[in-house]
Amino acid sequence: MVNEGPNQEERDDTPAPESALQADSSVSVHPSVSINPSVSVHPSSSAHPSALAQPSGLAHPSSSGPEDLSVIKVSRRRWAVVLVFSCYSMCNAFQWIQYGSINNIFMHFYGVSAFAIDWLSMCYMLTYIPLLLPVAWLLEKFGLRTIALTGSALNCLGAWVKLGSLKPHLFPVTVVGQVVCSVAQVFILGMPSRIASVWFGANEVSTACSVAVFGNQLGIAIGFLVPPVLVPNVEDRDKLAYHISIMFYIIGGVATLLLILVFIVFKEKPKYPPSRAQSLSYALTSPDASYLGSIAQLFKNLNFVLLVITYGLNAGAFYALSTLLNRMVIWHYPGEEVNAGRIGLTIVIAGMLGAVISGIWLDRSKTYKETTLVVYIMTLVGMVVYTFTLNLGHLWVVFITAGTMGFFMTGYLPLGFEFAAELTYPESEGISSGLLNISAQVFGIIFTISQGQIIDNYGTKPGNIFLCLFLTLGAALTAFIKPDLRRQKANKETPENKLQEEEEESNTSKVPTAVSEDHL
Repeated sequence: MVNEGPNQEERDDTPAPESALQADSSVSVHPSVSINPSVSVHPSSSAHPSALAQPSGLAHPSSSGPEDLSVIKVSRRRWAVVLVFSCYSMCNAFQWIQYGSINNIFMHFYGVSAFAIDWLSMCYMLTYIPLLLPVAWLLEKFGLRTIALTGSALNCLGAWVKLGSLKPHLFPVTVVGQVVCSVAQVFILGMPSRIASVWFGANEVSTACSVAVFGNQLGIAIGFLVPPVLVPNVEDRDKLAYHISIMFYIIGGVATLLLILVFIVFKEKPKYPPSRAQSLSYALTSPDASYLGSIAQLFKNLNFVLLVITYGLNAGAFYALSTLLNRMVIWHYPGEEVNAGRIGLTIVIAGMLGAVISGIWLDRSKTYKETTLVVYIMTLVGMVVYTFTLNLGHLWVVFITAGTMGFFMTGYLPLGFEFAAELTYPESEGISSGLLNISAQVFGIIFTISQGQIIDNYGTKPGNIFLCLFLTLGAALTAFIKPDLRRQKANKETPENKLQEEEEESNTSKVPTAVSEDHL
C-alpha cells in the first residue's frame, strides 16, 4: 500500500519499492518482507513518505490507477457521490408514497377504490421481485455509474409520464408512470452498501451506508408532508387537477435536475481502493465467477438466510404501515389528512435519526449482532405501544408513540444492509442487499394486503396486532444469527492503516525516520 501526495497522483501510478517505508503509525510491513535492521530506510523520490509494503500473497497491482491494489486511499469525491445518490433515491421514494399519503383524495379524484390506490404503492414492491436478479447482474456487469444513470433516467421519465394523468378518467396513465418509477427503484435500493464499500474507508462504511439510506427515508418523509399541503381535500375535481399538476411538475423538475447531476458527478469507482477489504475484494474478483453460483453460495450461509427473513419482516411491516397510515389515522381522526402526513413525517424523521446514530455507532463499536437485536426488540416494543394508543383520541400521543416506533423501525434498515455485507464478504454487496430487498418487498405486499383487509373488516387494532406478531418472530430469529464479521476480519489481517485524503498535502513535509527492527 502506498499513500501518495495529491500532487503526485497523476505522475506516479506505480507503487513504491520496499525501500520507501517509514516508521509511522500508517505503515505496516508484512512478515514476509525482509529488511536488514541495520539499514535506515528512506523514501524514494517516486512516492510519498507514507508507504506500506504489500504482502506477497496478494495479486500484484498493475500500473493503472483503479487497479493499483497496493494503494489504499479514500477519494474526496466520495461524499459527492453518496449525496447525489441519496438525493435521487429521495426523489424516487417521494413518488412511492405520494399517493398513499393522501389516499382518500386520489380515490375521489380518479373515482377508484382504496385498494386501487394501495396498488400504486404496492407496484413498487411487485416489480422489484422479478427484476432484482437481472438488475443485480447488470450492476456486476456494467458497474455503479451505468446503474445510477439508468435508475435516475427511469425515475425522471416516470415523473413526467404522470403529468399526462390530470383527468379523472386517466387513472391508467398514472399507473404507467408509477410502474416506470417502480422499475427505477430496482436500480436504486441495492446500491447503498455497494457505494459505501467501493468509495469509503473501513471506519466510514456504516456511516456512508446510513447516509445513502437516509435519502430514501427523507423522500418518504417529504412524501408524507408535502402532498397533503399541495393537494387539499376539495370537492371540485378541476381544482384538484390543478393542485395535483403543481405537485407533478415540481417532482418532474427535481428528477430532471438530479439526472443531470448523476451524469456529472457519478464515477464508476475511485482511483484507489479505500480499504484493505475492498482491495482484497478486487484481487479476489474473477471475471469467470458464476453469478448464480454467488447466489447459491449466499443461501448456504445460514446466518445470512436468517437475516434475509428478519429484515423482510421488519421492512415489510414498515412498508405496510406507510401505505396504510392515512387510512388508519382518518379512521380514528376524520378530516386530519394533514396531521396523518405529519405523523408519517415524524415516523420517518425519527427513523433517519436512528439510522445515522446506528451507522456512527457501528463504525465505532462494530457490534453488529448486538445493535441489530436491540433495535429489533425496541421496534417491537414501539409497535405494541403505538397499537394500543392510536385510538385514545389524542393526536399528540400518536405523534410521540409513532415517532418512537419509527426511530427503531426505520433506523433498522441500514443496519440490515451493513450486517449482510459483513456476513457475506467477499460476495457482492449488490447481490446481498438485493436479496434483503426482495424479502422486504414480498413481506411488504403480504402485510399491506392482509393488514388492509383486517382494518376494513375488524378495525385498526387487530391489523396492528397482526404486525406485532410477525415482529416478535423476527426478533426471536435475530437472536440466532451468529456475528461472523468477515469484512472486519479482512480489514484486521494487517495492522490498521492510516487512510489519507487525496487533498491532504501536509504529510509531504514530514521527515521520514528509520525503520527499527522492533517495529518491523
